[in-house]
Amino acid sequence: MYTAFLAVALLVGCLLAVQASMNLQLNKAVGTPYGASTIQLALATGLLALLALVVGSLGALGRLPEATGWHLLGGLASPFYITCSILLFPRLGAVASVGLFVTGQMFASLGLDLFGLLGVEREALDAGMVLGSVAVLAGIVVIIRAQRRAAVPAPDTAEPGFRLSRVGWITLGFLAGAVLPVQGAVNAGLREDLGEPLAVALVSFTVATLTIAVVLFVLRATNRTPRPRFAPLRGMPWWGWLGAACAAGYVTGTFLAIPVIGAAVTVALTVPGQQLTSAAVDHYGLLRMPRRPMNTPRITGLLLLLAGSLAIQLL
Repeated sequence: MYTAFLAVALLVGCLLAVQASMNLQLNKAVGTPYGASTIQLALATGLLALLALVVGSLGALGRLPEATGWHLLGGLASPFYITCSILLFPRLGAVASVGLFVTGQMFASLGLDLFGLLGVEREALDAGMVLGSVAVLAGIVVIIRAQRRAAVPAPDTAEPGFRLSRVGWITLGFLAGAVLPVQGAVNAGLREDLGEPLAVALVSFTVATLTIAVVLFVLRATNRTPRPRFAPLRGMPWWGWLGAACAAGYVTGTFLAIPVIGAAVTVALTVPGQQLTSAAVDHYGLLRMPRRPMNTPRITGLLLLLAGSLAIQLL
């Protein structure tokens, strides 16, 4: 059982990396990343509701009135992360984008651990954290500097009035990764309230769907994003619909793995899954992504990120 969940943790990391490429196809069809995020999150919510119904977890929702109010806000991170990934992948590539996400994840996790924030048990700074942080930071710097082309808006994903400098896109990628461990900490509190992991995931994705739907409505009302198109969805590749399944699989897989193999080991395995899959997507131009072959600096940066992530979690 333990070995099986090690494989599950590695697999869900791979799912998180390919999710953005799949969602990019949805974005191309719909014409706005906010519309694509709304559809993806709504589909993921539906999948989780069906799964919760099958396993009998829906009854836990009856304890929602007793839950701590801020424990219901974990879902706010999902639309931000998904929208950022749609915007960043065509501009920075899979390796650089995922590298930024991982860097944000690692440093936000360290902040939660060192200061005991959001109910996370406080931990003392140790050599593994210091060495790992230096390696992660060095890795992402090497990867970003190795990018041969400036990060410019892609014609098929550019948003009206949404323009950032290269530093702005890099900062956005870091923040998108940083919200994930914060979401995990908040959802952990909700799990204590409800007791059922799938019920927690369903609440989180429901909040996420409602949030991005409101954002889309406001942006449409102020003409800051195009009207979503639905006719082109018929021509989208079948695998473009799988982003929702990847999101639901990631949430479900991590919830199931953490009680068996522990949070540190789970994170330590999901990170390599994300990075190695993103390297394959870039190098071979998979899932209709632009081909960005791996070179020595990019490989060096990737190895530094991997080593730093493992050092932070396991040393």
